[in-house]
Amino acid sequence: MKKPLLLIMILSILFALSANPASATSRLMGDVNGDGIVSISDATDIQRHIAKSELIPDEYLPYAMVSDDDELSILDATLIQKYIAKIIERFPAETKPAELNMTINSVPVDVTWEDNDAVKALRNAVKDDPLTIQMSMYGGFEQVGSLGMSLPRNDIRITTDPGDVILYSGNQLVVFYGSNTWSYTRLGHITGKTQAELTELLSNGNVTVAISM
Repeated sequence: MKKPLLLIMILSILFALSANPASATSRLMGDVNGDGIVSISDATDIQRHIAKSELIPDEYLPYAMVSDDDELSILDATLIQKYIAKIIERFPAETKPAELNMTINSVPVDVTWEDNDAVKALRNAVKDDPLTIQMSMYGGFEQVGSLGMSLPRNDIRITTDPGDVILYSGNQLVVFYGSNTWSYTRLGHITGKTQAELTELLSNGNVTVAISM
C-alpha cells in the first residue's frame, strides 16, 4: 500500500515543478512571466505593462527591470530582445555595482553617490570589510575624519550644501550640515533629511561614520 502512495507523491511534485519550472531553479533576470526562460513573450509582457493593457504582478517586476535605472520602460523590453538575439550577453542590472551604505552613529542615511574614480575606489576598499571613520566637529558646519587611505582626487572649487559628502585632501571624509567654499572632490549627498535633521545628527559632538557594501 505504501508504494502507490509514494508514487502519487512523486508525481505530484513533478507536476508542480512542470507547472512552474522557474521554481525548480533560481529565477533568471529577464524571465518576466516565470516560465524558466527568457523569450520574446517576456519583452511583450513589458510592453503590455507599459501600455497598461496587462500589468505585471509586483513580485515579477524586479525580473523585468533589466536595465540599471530601477525603472520599468521600453528600454527593458529592448534589452530583452537584444539578449535573445545574442547582441548582449548580460543585462546592465546584473553588472550594476553594489551600492555603498553609510551610517552616522549607527543611524542609516540614504546617500546618492557620485559616479567618479573616488567613489569607485571607495567601493573597492569596502567590498570585503566595512570602513569605520572617527569624525570630529569642525568650524560649526562639518564633521571631518581620516579615511586611513588616499582616494583619487578631482578637486574643484565648490560651495557645499548641507548633506554633502566630500573628499578633502584625498584622504579626509567630510560630511556637511552647513556650508563652506573650498576645493573638494564630491563623493555624494545625503537625501531624505532636512537641514534641521542633519544639524541634529551632526552638530552635537563627534560622530562615527561607517561605510560598507
